[in-house]
Amino acid sequence: MIAFIKLSPVLLLAGMMMASGFGFWDLDILVIAPLAAVYAAIIAAVLDKFSFNDIVDTAVENVEEMQLVFFILMLAYALAEAFMSTGVGASIINIALGFGMTARTVAVTAFLVSAVLSVATGTSWGTYAAAAPIFLWLNHIVGGDPSLVIGAIAGGSVFGDNIGLISDTTVVSSGIQEVEVTDRIRTQGVWSVACLAIAAIIFFVVGLNQPNEIGSASEAIAQIPADVWEVLEQENAAAIDLLTQVQEGGIPIYMVIPLIVVVGSALAGIPTLACLGLGLVFAFILGTIAGTTGPMHFLGLMESGFIDAGGWVIIMMMWVGAFGGIMAMMNAFQPLSDLVIKMANSVRQLMFLNGILSLIGNMALSDEMAQIVTIGPIIKTITDDNVVASEEEMYTLRLRNATFSDALGVYGSQFIPWHVYIAFFMGIANSIYPLFEFTPANLMRHNYMAMIAIVSILGLTLTGLDRFVPLFGLPQEPDVYLTKHADRYEKK
Repeated sequence: MIAFIKLSPVLLLAGMMMASGFGFWDLDILVIAPLAAVYAAIIAAVLDKFSFNDIVDTAVENVEEMQLVFFILMLAYALAEAFMSTGVGASIINIALGFGMTARTVAVTAFLVSAVLSVATGTSWGTYAAAAPIFLWLNHIVGGDPSLVIGAIAGGSVFGDNIGLISDTTVVSSGIQEVEVTDRIRTQGVWSVACLAIAAIIFFVVGLNQPNEIGSASEAIAQIPADVWEVLEQENAAAIDLLTQVQEGGIPIYMVIPLIVVVGSALAGIPTLACLGLGLVFAFILGTIAGTTGPMHFLGLMESGFIDAGGWVIIMMMWVGAFGGIMAMMNAFQPLSDLVIKMANSVRQLMFLNGILSLIGNMALSDEMAQIVTIGPIIKTITDDNVVASEEEMYTLRLRNATFSDALGVYGSQFIPWHVYIAFFMGIANSIYPLFEFTPANLMRHNYMAMIAIVSILGLTLTGLDRFVPLFGLPQEPDVYLTKHADRYEKK
């Protein structure tokens, strides 16, 4: 009973998130997390007799460990604003659409453009809001299947959330597991790109039975009704700038260079803060040359990014960090850890179960960020406390935990009808293209990217086949082993 009571703050947090997701009240994680933290503090004081000062000190110390992540998030949000407004995003779309689209190619193009755009802007919601009007109306012109296109846009939009250097989910999931974002990108890069390529092939093959009439992006944007523009202005104002740049044209191709610099420097192993700084410098210089920005405008973009980061994700992380610290000080997650260890007979099985926990947490919390910051510390603790490994091997396991938290958060959300992602995606789709009634089933049926990512990461982890994917393999026993098997391996 005591163990259950100690775990009850997590149940409270999950319950409030689910109630909010189902519309019983309109509470955000910014309110729910502090309530859960206060409740956890009360439990710690009553059951374990911790003093008020001890609880506060523990909570603050846990938050202090996230300070570097806060700086990364501020620069990431600033870079996202810069890429959206200076023409980096528009250049990506213009390059892709310059070849002309037919119903046979609109889905695969929408998928690839959304994927690249999500990496460039760091936001799946912004990418979706920008790409959906273009490709849904373009699809309308060429006579394609709207449900195929919406699945392509949704799957592509969350690609950058899992591997984008400036994505908040990538940054936060990496920070919680105490791994470098750039290391994440390198180690999971081949797996992520392979999933992208396989999904693109499927979209191309499925689209072959569509009509072959050619349409243009400018024509598609011109057909967008005025009330749709109003919806976009309310949901994601930055998407308006991007759409306007695409419609008016004139964005030089070289505006794609800042994205290439950021991705290239990350792959080269340059620290995350330096990669983001290089991106800002190149976006400013090339944007100034292209006439899309100037000194004061660019400083305004940076300020807006800092405000957005500080106004939501950083505050949320501080409260959830405090919550996690309090839960850890009273060993609240020990029963869950014991259950996982009882079920796992190897490190691979333990890591697989960490992935399952991430999926279950995502279903319960209905929010990928809430899952990352709630379940992430749990799977980190389970791994740290129950695996014998060298520092380098443990780092590799933490990288996989970070990828689990992120991938099974953003891709898993695509198959949870009550998830906030689905609510946003459906709301945008039905508002900007009222000629078709979209349902979660439309998005799920053709979301090949999410299907491939979820099945492959869990399957590769459990079977050990991840060793055939460059840089993605986990260390194998007896190099790593469970603490409960210490006698078996130490005797050898």
